[in-house]
Amino acid sequence: MSQQIVYRILDANLDRAREALRTIEEWCRFGLENVDLCDRCKQMRQELALWHREDFRLARNTPNDPATGLSHANEISRTDIQALLRANMGRLQEALRVLEEYGKVIDPNLGAAMKQLRYQVYTLESNLLEHEIANVGQIRRQKLQAASLYLVTMPVDNIVSVVESALQGGVQIVQYRQKEGEDNVRYHIAQQLCEVCHKYDALFFVNDRVDIAIAVGADGIHVGQTDLPVATVRQILNAHGGDASQYIIGQSTTNPQELAIALSNRVDYVGVGPVHATPTKPTKAAAGYDYVNYATQNIEIPWFAIGGIDERNLEEAIAVGAKRVAVVRALMQAEHPDRVAKQMRSLLSQ
Repeated sequence: MSQQIVYRILDANLDRAREALRTIEEWCRFGLENVDLCDRCKQMRQELALWHREDFRLARNTPNDPATGLSHANEISRTDIQALLRANMGRLQEALRVLEEYGKVIDPNLGAAMKQLRYQVYTLESNLLEHEIANVGQIRRQKLQAASLYLVTMPVDNIVSVVESALQGGVQIVQYRQKEGEDNVRYHIAQQLCEVCHKYDALFFVNDRVDIAIAVGADGIHVGQTDLPVATVRQILNAHGGDASQYIIGQSTTNPQELAIALSNRVDYVGVGPVHATPTKPTKAAAGYDYVNYATQNIEIPWFAIGGIDERNLEEAIAVGAKRVAVVRALMQAEHPDRVAKQMRSLLSQ
């Protein structure tokens, strides 16, 4: 009887390990397009298959397994590919440890083989992490290049639900902008916004506060002309965020002179505006469409027209060359942010 129980444990964990490996292998193949990592996953799967004896399979009793209906909230969704890979790598390592320990009861060679596989998986995890780190910046910049609708937040009640509604309508980038308030509150809001952005595969930036951006796992930082210097932002990111090249850095500009500064800072994108007078920037005079037209002819990196743009005047900005826009009140104060965002995305895609 006890032998049959061990067989069932080995059968279940061989299946679990092979499933986790296949999930990781698919990302190595299609996501990273890395033949070496893909081949290593395949070799380990095949070795596990060789140890999956028929008597293990015959001991399977799924209908009477009391744990088949158990699940955890963390298993219902994955925030991003990195979370998916971490979950399956953990699942794989746990399964191999179970196979190693229970394998010793049946066949010492099985236990020894699983131990060696477990060490191989540790190396695979390190290599995969290296590739993912190198790939993060590239993926983020591809999303930036593809984005046309960018939401900059303002303080409102139920900020997270407002932002989520806008994301449902098609917003591709969200910047959390909150100049005042307690850091603890700002951190928790940023954390929630980051999670909801990644749920919808959108980029999440933090205005000015590099520390909060790093702490919540943001994709980038946005600074104004009088905020922290871009070089200092990069120093902080390198010191505490791992590698500044993984992060997107954007900067506001209101005229050609500020644009020249931003471009010399080698930022990833710039804001162009305010196109119209706006209470968000009460001390800034409207730059008007002349500056948008200038940006059209002089900026090669992604740029976003910003300042009083909404669904009613968006076509005017598009007519003078804006292909990407950033909005604040048009979405944050909308009764139905999802509908407005959908309308604006539709206009930008024409």
